[in-house]
Amino acid sequence: MAKKISLLIMATFYVIAGINHFVHPLSYYALIPPYFPFPDVINIVAGLGEIVFGCLLFLPATRKIGAMGIVVLLILFIPAHVYMIQKDGCMSINLCVPVWIAWVRLFPLQFILIAWARWYAK
Repeated sequence: MAKKISLLIMATFYVIAGINHFVHPLSYYALIPPYFPFPDVINIVAGLGEIVFGCLLFLPATRKIGAMGIVVLLILFIPAHVYMIQKDGCMSINLCVPVWIAWVRLFPLQFILIAWARWYAK
């Protein structure tokens, strides 16, 4: 039962996070390191990926694909977390966190999220 509840939480979280890429795109542009071209395209692809993979988690037949897609996205998001650390947690005037939170987002949180998604890929 706990695994099913955890799955619903995770799937819902990614769908909402993906939608947020379209509702508040400027917040995400600030997270994209400047050495990546086309931040608008990256934001759209990331948002669509979170929505699609989150939705795939709801169905047993597509759950493994959704979980592995989320693992790939989380790995691809690592440069954004490193960039946030390099910027001492302040990405813009509207997005500024203590640097220790930026570190926690990278490690351990990112790896916990990857492990959580992998749990459903088995």
